[in-house]
Amino acid sequence: MLGLEHGFRIVDVHARLDPDAESVATHGRDISPERLEREMHQAGVVRAAVSPGQRPPGESYLRVNNAVARLSVDRPFLAFARLNGPVDPRDNPIARLRNLRAERADHHTRPDDVEQYAYDDRFHGFTIVPAADGVPGEDVLEQLADADLPVLVHGGERFTPSMVERTLLPYDFPVVLAGFGGYPLDEGLMTEALDLLDDHDRLYLDTRAVRYRNVLERGVLEHPDRILFGSGVPEAHPNVGVMEVLTLDVSEDLMQRVFTKNPSRVIPGLAAGADF
Repeated sequence: MLGLEHGFRIVDVHARLDPDAESVATHGRDISPERLEREMHQAGVVRAAVSPGQRPPGESYLRVNNAVARLSVDRPFLAFARLNGPVDPRDNPIARLRNLRAERADHHTRPDDVEQYAYDDRFHGFTIVPAADGVPGEDVLEQLADADLPVLVHGGERFTPSMVERTLLPYDFPVVLAGFGGYPLDEGLMTEALDLLDDHDRLYLDTRAVRYRNVLERGVLEHPDRILFGSGVPEAHPNVGVMEVLTLDVSEDLMQRVFTKNPSRVIPGLAAGADF
C-alpha cells in the first residue's frame, strides 16, 4: 500500500501488539512488530501506544504485558499494561448481584501489579477492556489514581459512557475512551461521550473507528484539546484512521492538535525519542 503524504507528525494512542502465536490465534490476524512498524510508517505515524490483545479466560496479563514491553524496546512503541478484574460491567440485576460477591481471582490484576507497572519505565499507561476482562476492583482503581498514568478504556454497548462515568471517572486519573465510547458505530453512545467532556476535565476521546464525519467534526470543533488520534491497528490499517481526520472540514491547526499535540500532552512519551 502506498504511503500517505500529509506533512503532519502523527502519534497514535491506540494500537494492539500480539506478542505470541496464541494471541494471534485468538484474533485471527498475524501481524508482527516489524509489519506493525511498516504499516504505521505508510500512514505517517511515528510513535504509537501498544497493548496486548485478549487472553483466554482465567489467564493473567502479566506475561503478555511484559512481552509487549520487551518488544517495544528499540522500536517506536510505548507499552501499555492491560488490566483485568472481577467486576461485571453490565448494568442489570444479575450483574449487580454477582458484583456483591465478586472476589479477585489469581489471574486478576492486583494493586501491587499496578504499582510495579507504574514504576517500571517500560510502561507508559494502562488499558482496560471491561466487556472482555471485567473491571478492576476499587483498590486497583485507587492505585491507578496514585499512579496518575493515562488509562485507555474500551467502551461500547457493554460498557457505555454512563458506566464509564459512574465506575472510573470518580477516580483522578486520565481516561482515554476509545472510539468515542461507541464502538462499533453507535452514534448515540458517541454523542453521549461527547456530552461528558463538558463535566470531566480528565476525560479524552480517541478516534478509533469513528466513521461518522459529523461526530468527529463536532468533537474536534467543540473540544479541540480533548480528541486524540487512535488508529485501532491492526483491526484497520492506520491509513484509514489518518484519512478520516485529514478529510474533516477543520483547520490544519485542529488536525495538528488531534494528531500530535493532544496525544503528546496526555502521553508524554509520544512526544519524545526517535521517530520512524
